[in-house]
Amino acid sequence: MTFARPWMLGFLAVVPVICLVLIIQARIRRRTLERFAQADLLERLTGKASGGRSFLKAVLYVLSVSCAIVALAGPRWGSHYEKVRHKGVDIMVAVDTSASMLAQDVSPNRLERAKREVIDLLRVLKGDRLGLTAFSGTAFVECPLTLDYAAVEMFLGELNTDLIPVKGTDLGAGIDTSCRAFDFASSTDKVIILITDGEDNEGRGVEAAAKAASKGVKIYVFGIGSGQGAPVPASSPGGGFMKDSSGNMVMSKLDEKGLSTIATITGGRYVRSVTGDLDLDLLYFAGVKTSTTSRELGTKKVQVYEERFQLFAIGAFFLLLLEWAIAERRLKSNGTEGKGL
Repeated sequence: MTFARPWMLGFLAVVPVICLVLIIQARIRRRTLERFAQADLLERLTGKASGGRSFLKAVLYVLSVSCAIVALAGPRWGSHYEKVRHKGVDIMVAVDTSASMLAQDVSPNRLERAKREVIDLLRVLKGDRLGLTAFSGTAFVECPLTLDYAAVEMFLGELNTDLIPVKGTDLGAGIDTSCRAFDFASSTDKVIILITDGEDNEGRGVEAAAKAASKGVKIYVFGIGSGQGAPVPASSPGGGFMKDSSGNMVMSKLDEKGLSTIATITGGRYVRSVTGDLDLDLLYFAGVKTSTTSRELGTKKVQVYEERFQLFAIGAFFLLLLEWAIAERRLKSNGTEGKGL
């Protein structure tokens, strides 16, 4: 036997307390009645108390409470297998991990905001396979396409600007590497969600987007940052901000024009992060889900346990009903008592 909510069984600890309360309550009731009348008169008025019946009623009540607690815990035994079909699209999320993603024009910084957005996306996905690509000066697939969203979240937590030793931002590498993660032998719709501040140091983003479009891949771009720009924190131990060869502070600005071009080429959509941690969810529902067709990604057998809480719930009800039906005192026959009075 297994339980859907085993923590509920902890409430069985109150059963001894209930037993103690019932004993104390019975003693208080008996002493209270003794104050109003003598034992023989009380017996004539209310009937003869039956210790056996009182004990039985208490046992039935305690058993009823115990059965109710077990029913709430969700007992299960026996099982069968069911086929579960997964339908959705293949989505590769490419996250920019370059140094400029540490700029703090969004809170707490661009990279942390990107990670929060993806985590929120994982909460609403149903049936879509998701993978993760990290890129800066080069790119690699950090997590292949999977239905295990917990695994994606684990890999997402490892993203940082020191993950890739090659510095810079190569949007083309991020797009190309994400494309190679797809199985083009399948007819499943394929989508890349590109999360970046848009600074394409290699200038290959548009070219890679055109190549992806020729393969039927749509790119949805999620721009993080501001048009005004923000200084890039230095990676040196002394802190401060990065400076160029002339000693000027390096400013990182969101390149919305270039990112919008990449999305348009592939039939995707560009959205800028402005409202908070639900922006990527809106892009997913208003963009990805409306422009793609969910197809069967596979089937697997899942073991389903048989719920048996009904038996304990019914048992609790009938035990409580039986407890209520049993009279605690037995009345004597009218004939005998009438002559006595």
